[in-house]
Amino acid sequence: MERFSQFRDKGTGISPFLPIPPTPSGIYLLFHTFLFVIRVSLLVPLSLVYFLLVSWHPVGSLVKKAALWTLLGIPGIWWVDLQIDGVRRGSLAKQDQRRLPSAGTIIASSYTSPIDCLYLAAIFDPIFTVSYPGTRGLQQVSLFQAMLRAFSPPPTVPPPNARLVDLATLLRDNPDSSIAVFPECTTTNGRGIMPFSPSLLTAPPKAKIFPISLRYTPADITTPIPGTFLSFLWNLCSKPTHCIRTRLAESIYNTSADVDNIQPVVSKKANSYETNFFDDFDEKEDAIGDGSDSDGLTDEERRVLDKIAEALARLGRVKRVGLGVKEKQDFLSLWRKRHKTG
Repeated sequence: MERFSQFRDKGTGISPFLPIPPTPSGIYLLFHTFLFVIRVSLLVPLSLVYFLLVSWHPVGSLVKKAALWTLLGIPGIWWVDLQIDGVRRGSLAKQDQRRLPSAGTIIASSYTSPIDCLYLAAIFDPIFTVSYPGTRGLQQVSLFQAMLRAFSPPPTVPPPNARLVDLATLLRDNPDSSIAVFPECTTTNGRGIMPFSPSLLTAPPKAKIFPISLRYTPADITTPIPGTFLSFLWNLCSKPTHCIRTRLAESIYNTSADVDNIQPVVSKKANSYETNFFDDFDEKEDAIGDGSDSDGLTDEERRVLDKIAEALARLGRVKRVGLGVKEKQDFLSLWRKRHKTG
């Protein structure tokens, strides 16, 4: 992979975009093929039933979670290793539930695979969002859309028709749910934490932010390369078991938020007298809503993002890297050229 050496972080030598090669099946190829056929024949119909029927009907949280756990169980994701900062093994049930994400809290999760979204939905049933680099606004999406984005090229700006909101608005409109944020904006191979979008800075000062790190064994079900659905499906369904290692940090607060200065994120409306008249007053709001918020962070805002990023790196036992979405786009361009030329 010398051709991609320019996409290794200079400080750590980590390349967060390279796919994790699967372990060769070898003499177990026939057995793995049998597992793949059986599991896919079960997984595809159940997925269609859930995403086309169950998810759109008010069947209750228990029914939905049971269906999601079945989706996780079919490909052999049974072993879930969960640890919380400051909690000894075996004493999780005795802990105060306020140490776990719940309604009115924010989940800042690592992002390596569509399984991340499925697992978070099965455990916490959050509202899923999409973050964009340099933009404080978030786009609310469904579980299925969040999973599909793990196979999609990373955009640097929101699409023109995207409705961007802030975390304060989402929490107010969904008082019975938590909000899931993937601040890295795109998937990695799990070997590094990329720079964050400033979207977490729109969290209210009293809202708890829980950093959550999700890692997999084997790690070949990560999807840093877009469009790798078939290879992901093979790696997922042909192995006997998969382990999810979940690490949850103590809650962090957005200490940079000033209650008196929180601005709602709304889309700009053209040809409006009010919009023209209040342009000077809405400069900050427009910068948040249209993706034009550049690197204009205060020291306290940087400290908040750094604290969350450091927590994710510590939980995942990885390091932070300086490669972002723009570098991943350049990497993917070179990756496609390499595979076209053989």
